[in-house]
Amino acid sequence: MTSPDHWLKLERQVHFGDTDAAGVMHFHQLLRWCHEAWEESLERYGIAAGSVFPGCRGQQRWPAVALPVVHCQADFKRPVHGSDRLQVHLKPQRLDPGCFEVRSEFHLDATVMACGLVRHLAIHSDSRERCALPETVDLWLEASALGQITSL
Repeated sequence: MTSPDHWLKLERQVHFGDTDAAGVMHFHQLLRWCHEAWEESLERYGIAAGSVFPGCRGQQRWPAVALPVVHCQADFKRPVHGSDRLQVHLKPQRLDPGCFEVRSEFHLDATVMACGLVRHLAIHSDSRERCALPETVDLWLEASALGQITSL
């Protein structure tokens, strides 16, 4: 089995288009980066995008469970500039059988530059009623927590 670092520690190159007129990361980019890092993490773990996200090319039908974002937050610690190469550390956590969140920390060398959090809730795609997380996402959460001590 691959180490969780393989899918929980990623890199992000900051491009000119990610910045504002002052050359600093535009605020809305952080939450997009958080979601993209989560998508990349799932892919690295071995979960196909089409099994989680609707609208993927070649998808015969949409996933039975949707994972809408129900909460997000962003904290900016230091300016992030174009051409910065950031390390992205993901910290997923299951909150209950149908809800989880992914905390993302963006580092430049040893300095935390920004942090984000995105919380998802599992709902049946048809009825929109709450339900359990898809098995693949549940396994990703479980594997991501291996070796970590959690409070009771």
